Amino acid sequence: MSAKPSAFSWSRITALMIKEFIQMRRDRLTFAMIIAVPILQLVLFGYAINTDPKRLPTAVISADHGPISRAIVNAMQISTYFDIIDGAASEQSANEMLARGDVSYVVTIPVDFEQKFVRGEDPQILVEADATDPAATAGGVAALPNIIQQAVNEQGAGALSSVMPTSTPVDVVIHKRYNPEGVTAYNIVPGLLGTILTMTTILMTGLALTREVERGTMENLLAMPARPYEIMIGKILPYIGFGFLQVAVILIAAYALFSVPMEGSMIVLLGATLLFIAASVTLGYTFSTLARNQMQAMQMTFFYFLPSILLSGFMFPFRGMPGWAQAIGEVLPLTHFIRIARAVMLKGGGWVEIAPNLWPLALFWLAVATLALARYRRTLD
Repeated sequence: MSAKPSAFSWSRITALMIKEFIQMRRDRLTFAMIIAVPILQLVLFGYAINTDPKRLPTAVISADHGPISRAIVNAMQISTYFDIIDGAASEQSANEMLARGDVSYVVTIPVDFEQKFVRGEDPQILVEADATDPAATAGGVAALPNIIQQAVNEQGAGALSSVMPTSTPVDVVIHKRYNPEGVTAYNIVPGLLGTILTMTTILMTGLALTREVERGTMENLLAMPARPYEIMIGKILPYIGFGFLQVAVILIAAYALFSVPMEGSMIVLLGATLLFIAASVTLGYTFSTLARNQMQAMQMTFFYFLPSILLSGFMFPFRGMPGWAQAIGEVLPLTHFIRIARAVMLKGGGWVEIAPNLWPLALFWLAVATLALARYRRTLD
């Protein structure tokens, strides 16, 4: 009769610990995630995230070219909040740039501005801000009155000092476009549409092939007289339908619970959503061809989702990030879909307005589909 093992043994625990370390060393992806995730979070939160964006693109329509008007425009350019760009030759072109998201502000100086200013008649400067992301433009809106005050004071110390009013009779009229009341839900909910779809569709399809391997049904799949692209299409189409079910739930909740407007066409939004879901599920399928098991597929999904949610403009202003972070964000499909959703739902944008964000989605989808098919063929060998 064999002796019973002791109640507690450090040697057994040590052996199990050694075994676990060996398994972790063999699972290189898990070990890489342990090191890479903290570094990624430190870099993104430490360097890429900025809640007070500067140098936002600004269009100026100045019908008055006097010294005070020029001083105000120069002061805006010198400040850290505004980046005056060319191309706004008229009010219509400036509004089109604001609708496309090319500029964050449109500043209009009327034709008789300086004449009214000298007479002390309280001339107005109209500032139109893109309020689809209220946090992005709030800093510039708050700083503009002080910038104008400083420009006027400097101008008053020169040749116009004899006719300069004792106070600064400039009425800065702020017009928050597309979200006048600054409702946070109007900004968050369209972004949540893309964020939820990114997480769920990639995760579900990321388990597609790895589930077949772990369940032992991969041999049956390989024995089928189906081409790699047919298998990929058959795998991802159900999840596209699953994604649209989520879209319906989110849009109904957005209208019923948060009263988020739908200024544009639902057909335009659903068409762009189809392309975004197709890109997401194809990326998840690509992960499933790279991963050896479902745990690795989930790790890849998390590693992709973290920069997507931080660098897409969903949580933090996109233009507040440094150039290298914006370059990474421009590659991510979520960045472009959030712009599309906000443009259609809040601005009433159509196909023309969202076209600059459609072709990156299509290009991303083609790239990951090509990679998935190439990886699947290598898996068969």
